[in-house]
Amino acid sequence: MGRALLLAGAVLVAAAPHFLGSYYTVLMLPFFGYAIALLGLNLLLGYTGLLSFGHALFVALGAYTVAALTSVFGVRSFEVILLTAAGVALAVAVPVGLLCVRYVKIYFGMLTLAFGMLFYSFLFKFYHVTGGDEGMRVLQPRILGAFEDLDKIAYLTGPYYYYALALLVVAVVVMWRIVRSPFGLYLRSSRENADKAEYLGVDYRRQRFTAFLIAGAFGSVGGALLVVPTGLADPLLAYWTHSGTLVFMLLLGGFSNFFGPVVGAFVFIFLQDQVMAHTEYWRFIFGAILAIAVIFFPHGLMGLLDPRARAGV
Repeated sequence: MGRALLLAGAVLVAAAPHFLGSYYTVLMLPFFGYAIALLGLNLLLGYTGLLSFGHALFVALGAYTVAALTSVFGVRSFEVILLTAAGVALAVAVPVGLLCVRYVKIYFGMLTLAFGMLFYSFLFKFYHVTGGDEGMRVLQPRILGAFEDLDKIAYLTGPYYYYALALLVVAVVVMWRIVRSPFGLYLRSSRENADKAEYLGVDYRRQRFTAFLIAGAFGSVGGALLVVPTGLADPLLAYWTHSGTLVFMLLLGGFSNFFGPVVGAFVFIFLQDQVMAHTEYWRFIFGAILAIAVIFFPHGLMGLLDPRARAGV
């Protein structure tokens, strides 16, 4: 039943621009970016057992890479931008990961949070480089070398929508292959019992480090997709509350299921839109939803669709 609902949801998402208005079609765009970023975060939490409170660091890296390339260096090819964003994320993830993966549990979380806040401080304070609290402008990139003459709405609801959807499909397939590979098995074994995994010959620190790199690249690509519709890279993308939002989405969808991040991103985007439209106390409502989800639905929404689902199943 769960797979049938997911398939039906995928068909609806693909057909959305044909029956939804431009408002809801554009509202779908953050879902694609967040879903890709959360696939990376779930590789750390759901499969490796490491909870990152600083994943927004990589989302912001991707966002500011797009801003810098389009508005400062004049690079408009979105394919080049995405590859550069992933490369920048990997370059940052190497030193950060080497330090963080030596620790687990709350220590890993606090270290990632610290690095995320360091980057936020850089974005906020170095005004002449990053624009400070005003952020950096993101210009409309070219997709596959074309579509640069379209107006903003036509661009976002047409080629950009399907380009982002295609990227999400590719990200899902790539991540599926990763978690179903021997590498994914190593991650799950180190999550369950690192000492036993090491005894069996698994270099769990190296596996965790590799997972951290992959998660960073996914987060950066997701961040790059997020800022094109808004046209602005904002330092709040790196703030700790944004990392908390990412964790909230993951818990909402269910980190114990492969498709939990995708479902969590989708539900969060539309739930936030509806709640914010009706009350200014939307943060209170979201806090209540999170408490209910953690207490009564520990496996998230995907756990309701497939109670047998567990990480790696």
